[in-house]
Amino acid sequence: MPTPSSAPPAHTPPSALPPFALLANPVRDYAWGSTTAIPALTGTPPTGAPQAELWMGAHPSAPSVLDDGHGPRPLDRLIAEAPAQLLGPETVRRFGPRLPFLLKVLAADRALSLQVHPTRTQAEAGWAAEEARDVPLDAPDRVYRDRGHKPELICALGDFEALCGFRPAAATAALFDRLAVPLIAPWAAALRRRPAAEVLPALLRHVLEVARPGAGDLAAVIAALHRTAADGGPFAEACAGYARAAADHPGDPGLVAALLLNHVRLRAGQALALDAGVPHAYLRGVGVELMANSDNVLRCGLTAKHVDVDGLLAVTAFRTGEPAVLTARTPDDGGTPDGARAPGGGGIEEQFPSPAAEFRLSRLRPTAVPVRVDLADAPQILLCTAGRARLRAPGGAGLDLPPGRSAYLRPGAGPVRLTGPGAELFRATVGG
Repeated sequence: MPTPSSAPPAHTPPSALPPFALLANPVRDYAWGSTTAIPALTGTPPTGAPQAELWMGAHPSAPSVLDDGHGPRPLDRLIAEAPAQLLGPETVRRFGPRLPFLLKVLAADRALSLQVHPTRTQAEAGWAAEEARDVPLDAPDRVYRDRGHKPELICALGDFEALCGFRPAAATAALFDRLAVPLIAPWAAALRRRPAAEVLPALLRHVLEVARPGAGDLAAVIAALHRTAADGGPFAEACAGYARAAADHPGDPGLVAALLLNHVRLRAGQALALDAGVPHAYLRGVGVELMANSDNVLRCGLTAKHVDVDGLLAVTAFRTGEPAVLTARTPDDGGTPDGARAPGGGGIEEQFPSPAAEFRLSRLRPTAVPVRVDLADAPQILLCTAGRARLRAPGGAGLDLPPGRSAYLRPGAGPVRLTGPGAELFRATVGG
């Protein structure tokens, strides 16, 4: 039996952690998830149950486990013990002693709930109000689970279908005319006569609270959606998407709210950035999602969970317009973003534009020639989504990243080298 002086430490001191370490990541089994997509990415057998999200980060409800070779430990616990070493002093100064972002792989076979996220000011006020009323954090009618806001960005890994933002008012009026259903027909005239910012809140309150549509009303809307989807007109694709969402959530009055939103199809490599107040829902597909590390959601339909209509209307931004579909880009000078270089043709890094301070998402395509990845002053997570990549530390230690695996890169540990002919990786770090 070893003496106390010779016994191995219970865990590796944070300052002695290597520049990078493999993450073991939890899978969330929400009912809307795919049974096959995440297992196919990670190379694990399907369980037969939905696997909706693969979480990479330090969210306290489901933190990743950092395996540094000296025993796995939850990442949030490691950060709490030594935030400056695990996050870097500048990240701690800006965001406090917590990882400010959460990286996910999202795999949807059914429509997620229609939802809106609050601003930071709204989240602080909502949190304080619910705390003052002693609403338990796990109560089903609790809205604000933390004090943070939740901007997010999702990049499609294949064909991806979503609803995002209020459609221009004239187009929504034209859709309502095409559907020709008594439940919504009067609102078409209102959208033409009055500002959308007045009509949309009244319409949402009407269908979610005042006069919830009955089964007959919704059946008429669904029949009209199928008819319009089959006619090949300008709303055919969108109506097919709404009809699928209705089938996923039978009898849900939020279907009418869904009709107000832009229907969007993303191809692989295209992305959407979602700021506070923008209503949205993901319908089908697999994507890499990066967001601020918050769990604040106000729902407005397509859900069995609590819908706080007053709270929803208070945080929703009733702006109309078509959403911007983003593609990754390199800087104008032809180089790569700070933090990754491609000397001698060693690959390329493309960044997705986002105004969020908490995160930045980029896509790397390394080759056999090493790409230098600097570990200057911010934490990073690297996720491999295709091929096989390899990280190598200055001292020679290496780490393989097959598809579905990810690594945490500690700030301030010096540059590492990344190779991987044919590989695709996503890099999450703190925003500028």
